[in-house]
Amino acid sequence: MDFKANSGIWGTMFGVPCIVADNFLKLATGEQIKVLLYLLRCSGRSVSAEEISLAAGVSIQQAEDAVLFWQQANVLTADMSVPQQSSIMTAPTESAPQEQPVQQTAAPAVIEHQPARQKQNLTPSEISEIIKGSSDIAELVKAAECTMGNLNYTMQNSLIWMHNYLGLKKEVILTLLVYCQSIEKTNSAYIEKIAWSWSEKDINTLSIAQEEVERLTNSHNFVNKIMNAFEMKRRPTTKQLEMIEQWRSEGFSVELIHLAYEKTIENIDKLNFDYLNKILLSWKESGYATVADVQNAETDFRRRRKNEQKSDDFDMEKYKFVINNI
Repeated sequence: MDFKANSGIWGTMFGVPCIVADNFLKLATGEQIKVLLYLLRCSGRSVSAEEISLAAGVSIQQAEDAVLFWQQANVLTADMSVPQQSSIMTAPTESAPQEQPVQQTAAPAVIEHQPARQKQNLTPSEISEIIKGSSDIAELVKAAECTMGNLNYTMQNSLIWMHNYLGLKKEVILTLLVYCQSIEKTNSAYIEKIAWSWSEKDINTLSIAQEEVERLTNSHNFVNKIMNAFEMKRRPTTKQLEMIEQWRSEGFSVELIHLAYEKTIENIDKLNFDYLNKILLSWKESGYATVADVQNAETDFRRRRKNEQKSDDFDMEKYKFVINNI
C-alpha cells in the first residue's frame, strides 16, 4: 500500500497543518506524529508502508494505522482515483481547516440521538472538540491518564461513550479503570463490556461500584487459585467460569475443590468440570463442608466395611462349626 503527501511548494522545508499542533499533540501517539512528519516530508512522491516503517522506526501495521488516524482527523485525505495505488494520502489544502469546524460541530448532535447500545467511533477531531467543550469529560480524561498513562483516541472515545451515553458518573468510570488496571486488562473492549454491564445493573454510585469491584476482585483471585489447583494452562471457558463462580458463591473452599479435583483424576483420569461438580454437590448434600469432613467420612466408611467383613467371617466360622458337629 502506497501513500503520498503534497505539502505545496515549500522546497527544502515542509509545513505542518496548524490543527496538528492545536488539537493532536496530546491525542496522537509518538508513532502517529512520526508517520505524519515523514509523509509531509515526502511531498510529491509516493511512499510505501514499508518505507514509512523503516524511516519512522515503526511497524508496518503501525504505519498503516497512523495513516488511518490522520485520515479520520481530516489532516490527510485519501484520493482513490490515482491508478496502480490502493491509497494515496494528500496533505490538506488551505481551505480544509476552514471546513473542519462544520464537521466537528455537526457530529455530536447526531450522536446524541443514537441509542447507548450503538457506540459510534468518533474521529480524533470530534473527540478533541468534545473534550474542549465539556469540563466533565476533560476532567475524566485527565484523571484517567493519571491511572493508565497516555490515552489513545480509541480509549478516549470509550470514556466519552461511557460518560455521555451509558450515563456512568466520573467516579464510577475511574473506579472501573483502577480495577481493570489492577488485573492488567486495560483494552477498551474489555472495559466497555464491564461498563455496559454496570449500566444494565444500575451500578452508578461510588459505594456500589466499590462493592462490585470488591466482588470482581474476589472472583478474579478465586479463579486464579482454581487454575493453579487444577494446573490449568489456559483461561477457563465461559461455562467453566460460571461453574467456578457458583462454587465460590456456595462457599466451597479451594482446598475442598482441590480434593474433588484429585478424586476426579483418580476416577476418570482427566479434568472434567461436570464430574467434579457432582462430587462437590454430593459432599454438600451429605453435610461435608471441609476436607477434614470428607476424610473423616471416608475413615468411618472404611472402618464399617472392615467390621462388616469381620462379622461375615465370624458367622462363616460359626456355620462351619455347627455343620462339622452335625
